Amino acid sequence: MENYYIGLDIGGTKILGALFDSRGNLLKIDKKATKAPKGSEKTLEQLNKVIIALIEDKNDLLKGIGIGVPGIIKDGEILFTPNMPWSNFNLKETLSDIYKVPVLVGNDANVSLLGEWLHGKAKGYNYVAGYFVGTGIGGALILDGKLYEGAMGAAGEIGHMNVNPDGVFCGCGSRGCLESFSSKTGMLKEIKNQISRGRKTYLSQFMENSNNYILKSSHLKEAVENEDALVMEVIEDMCKYLGVSVASIINLINPEIVIMGGGIMESLGEILLPRIKKHTDRYVLKDSIKNCSIELSTLKDEACLWGAYGLLEENLIVESED
Repeated sequence: MENYYIGLDIGGTKILGALFDSRGNLLKIDKKATKAPKGSEKTLEQLNKVIIALIEDKNDLLKGIGIGVPGIIKDGEILFTPNMPWSNFNLKETLSDIYKVPVLVGNDANVSLLGEWLHGKAKGYNYVAGYFVGTGIGGALILDGKLYEGAMGAAGEIGHMNVNPDGVFCGCGSRGCLESFSSKTGMLKEIKNQISRGRKTYLSQFMENSNNYILKSSHLKEAVENEDALVMEVIEDMCKYLGVSVASIINLINPEIVIMGGGIMESLGEILLPRIKKHTDRYVLKDSIKNCSIELSTLKDEACLWGAYGLLEENLIVESED
């Protein structure tokens, strides 16, 4: 009899879920809005809707749930998560009580890199760094063939590496973080700053219709295709600071491969990657870069789903096939 497993990618705006069988086949995907502003109970209700839609009549055959969530996670408890009402919330215990199956929870960037390591571009490597560039910047590390989470599960916060101590303030309260320059949030802040100084941009048409405009990767791509000078300047700065950070990570941990993922990389990776490599080469120790490649994610938007399933694999919840 077939057994089934669920992988979940929970973010501030959407919950993405996938159903896997015990042979590692992705059978079905479902998505719902997180509805985080409506409170913790509503968010949990949305999560349960995704799970129910995935398992349908297979409830008795569900054997495990793996989850990636942004923030600091310790033993299944969400100690802190941005943009969601779940800080100090034990998601593992809550879902285990509801569905009576093992539940494993990890930081979403860690889980995404685990997906790439087990099923994607980083498979077969023992030393890996992962960047996931979107609204913010998530980071993760695999050292000596193991996901490195640090003393309290907060390791790999690459987005909050300081790349310019005199730089702009970051949402974390510090200043000069990589995220404040190279995330969609940081890029939009600089674009708005330049608009206020009289600069013109293709993106103005989208901002005029929304007081709370969120920069979309698809809009960035359109702006690049329209040869928007301001956007290209911001992208060049974005890649410069990513290059500074990647060089520092390579100098620090000597990885075999650096994976670049997230929504911006999925949309504009072919444009961004050569620029990131160019800036990395300026700052990295030459001997360290010789045996390290910088590559785009192959799992793209599904990386966290595969990683959530990977949490179950790594903990031997999924039965091995002879």
